[in-house]
Amino acid sequence: MELDVAYKNIKRIIDLTEEEKAIFKSLAEVISVKRKTHLLREGQICRFEYFILKGCLRSYYIDENLIEHTTMFGIEGWWTGNLKSFVRSIPSEFNIEAQENSIVLRFSKTKLDDLYSKVPKFERYFRILLQNRLLATQDRVSNHLSSTAFQRYMQFLKKYPEIEQRVPLKHIASYLGFTATYLSRLRKKRMAGDFLH
Repeated sequence: MELDVAYKNIKRIIDLTEEEKAIFKSLAEVISVKRKTHLLREGQICRFEYFILKGCLRSYYIDENLIEHTTMFGIEGWWTGNLKSFVRSIPSEFNIEAQENSIVLRFSKTKLDDLYSKVPKFERYFRILLQNRLLATQDRVSNHLSSTAFQRYMQFLKKYPEIEQRVPLKHIASYLGFTATYLSRLRKKRMAGDFLH
């Protein structure tokens, strides 16, 4: 499988030689995941970090009232996993499910350590990725607290325009913090040009 999507993502932060690309490829495991398959379930320890070559994944948890809350979507060129569970080897609070038939790279902790050792510039790459992930999380919390439901929906569409066509509306609604019925009403208002705030 061609790893061009991965190399393009990596090149945004660091440049790799052909030898370094070969090392990356030798440590990555390519797996195919069928739609609705879970890569991680609540209570399991997250053993891998994943890079999405093709497809769409969703991270979510289920609260005490058995309501699903989507915390993240991941598409081509994105990394996903449960960092807390992965780093600390503790049971995950989250689930990761394929929303489409997907192809992903996966790295165990041992393989990532090998990568850092053999290609030290990957330490910088992952540090910058983690910084960006933290900033995105802070922005999401801030927007959630200070924006109306309609503003959150429009910000989501602007930031992730391709995701709306790839996942069920109920998952987008749970990511934004409201019901699928309410999201359906917002979509109708947007289509009609009747922007509510």
